[in-house]
Amino acid sequence: MLSFSWLKRRSDFIQAIRLFFLKNRYIEVDTPVRLPVLLPEAEIYPFHSEDWWLQTSPELCMKRLLARGAPQLFQLCHCFRKGEIGRLHEPEFTLLEWYHAGWDFQDLMLECERFLQELAVACSDFPAVHDQETLDWNNHRISLSSPWIRVGVEEAFRKYAGMSAIKAVENDCFEEILVDKVEPHLGWDKPVFLYDYPVELGSLARRKAGALHLTERFELYLFGIELANGFSELIDAGEQRARFVKEFAKMRRNDRPGEMPEKFLQDLEKMEETAGIALGVDRLLMLFLKAHRLSDVLPFSWNEL
Repeated sequence: MLSFSWLKRRSDFIQAIRLFFLKNRYIEVDTPVRLPVLLPEAEIYPFHSEDWWLQTSPELCMKRLLARGAPQLFQLCHCFRKGEIGRLHEPEFTLLEWYHAGWDFQDLMLECERFLQELAVACSDFPAVHDQETLDWNNHRISLSSPWIRVGVEEAFRKYAGMSAIKAVENDCFEEILVDKVEPHLGWDKPVFLYDYPVELGSLARRKAGALHLTERFELYLFGIELANGFSELIDAGEQRARFVKEFAKMRRNDRPGEMPEKFLQDLEKMEETAGIALGVDRLLMLFLKAHRLSDVLPFSWNEL
C-alpha cells in the first residue's frame, strides 16, 4: 500500500497527464467499463461480469466515438486482464488511451516524445527525474531529448535474437522471443520505438503501404520495459472483420467464446484516418518514482485486497 507521500505523487502524476492532453485540445471521455462484447484478442483473457465482460481496454467505445465525429480523445481508466500478475503486471491497472483523427503512427511517435518530455518537466521533483530532461532508474540514465531511437522489428530480431521476425511468427514463438531476447536491450540510452510489426501481430492496425505484410504499429520502450502500443488505425471494416475471424479461430483452440462486435464494425466504416495509442500509467509512474514493482505505486495491489 502506498504511503501518503507516494499517494500524493500518484495524484500529481495523473493530473500532469490530464493537463497535457487538455492543453493540446483533447476531449476527456469516460466510456463504460462493463461491456456485452469485446474486441477479439487471442492473447488477452478478460474477466466475466455476469453475462458481460470487464473491459481490457477502452478501445472499442473510444473508436465508436471517433466514428461519430470526435476529433481528439483521451481517457484515463481502469482495465482488467485475467492471469496477468507479476512485477510488471496486475489484473487491474490504469491505462491512458488517446486518439487523434487525421494522424498516422509517425505523428503519434512525435507526440509521445513531447508528452514524456513535458511530463518530466511537470514532475521535475520526482525521484527519477534529473534536470528535467533525463530519467534515472535501476542505475541507468536515459535522455528524453529528441529525436528518440526508432528500430524496425525485423532489424531488432536479427540483431538481438539471431532470427527473422517473420520466421518467429511462422514458428509461433514471436512473443516469447520478443520478451526474452529483444525487449531487454531496448531503451537504455534513449527511449526506443520498435515499429513495423508483422500483420499477424497487429490485428487492429493499418497495413504499411509498399509492405503489406507489415502494419504501421509501434511499441515504446524505456529501460527494457514496454510502456505503450500505438498504430495507424485500420478503418476498412471488411478487412477488420476478416482479421477478427482469424482471432476467433485462435480463441476457439483454447475453448474461449467470442462474439463478433457488429456495432463496432458498423461504426468503423464512418471513421476517418486516425492514430491511437494505449500507455500503461502504472508502469510509467513506477519508472518516475524509481520503483521496481507495479504494486509499489498502486493504492492497493491485487494481493492486498
